[in-house]
Amino acid sequence: MRRRVFLVLLLVVLGVAGLLAVPASRHELLRSAGWMLVAEDPPTQADIIIVSTDSLAAGVLEAGKLVDAGYASRVALFDRPPSPLQVELMRRGLPNVDLQASLIELLHALGITAIEIIPAVVGTNDEGDVLRKWCVAKGIRSVLFVSVADHSRRTRRVLGRTLGAQGIAVTVRWARFSQFDPDTWWQSRNGQRVEIMESQKLFMDVLRHPLH
Repeated sequence: MRRRVFLVLLLVVLGVAGLLAVPASRHELLRSAGWMLVAEDPPTQADIIIVSTDSLAAGVLEAGKLVDAGYASRVALFDRPPSPLQVELMRRGLPNVDLQASLIELLHALGITAIEIIPAVVGTNDEGDVLRKWCVAKGIRSVLFVSVADHSRRTRRVLGRTLGAQGIAVTVRWARFSQFDPDTWWQSRNGQRVEIMESQKLFMDVLRHPLH
């Protein structure tokens, strides 16, 4: 099994590397590879809008658009415990950036006051497990989930399994100001890194859960 997984990951890396080597006239292939990571559902009415832990201000802006459009009135963020760096800065009485406070302030600036906090998570799979327990405890039956572009297809698969098992309807949207651009990802090293890493994770998810 490990050998099979290694071979799959190797093929993904070689495939992306091969795409990067094609002439500029074949940019459509590169765009297709970028959009392979991106997925989105038509927006629907939901009990709550949930912003992924990594979408930050881009996710909050997307949530604001959905609230303005009337799809939900409540927004939830994942908790962000202080990092060791923040703790040290606070200990020294130095200025530090509190992302959680900044995101809440941005929501308030967008006119959103019904804000809830979900326990902190580590990674997309953990996000699904924590969210499932939280939704069940809160009696939530439908969610609009805002993801970054490059995680959106894998996120939809993960949430479809975890929340779907509880009968919770999931609609996934991706933040329009996400850093990853599926149309130009190969033009920067960061875009290339994200494409390779997220392609590996997506293929691993498909390999482990071929039916969903």
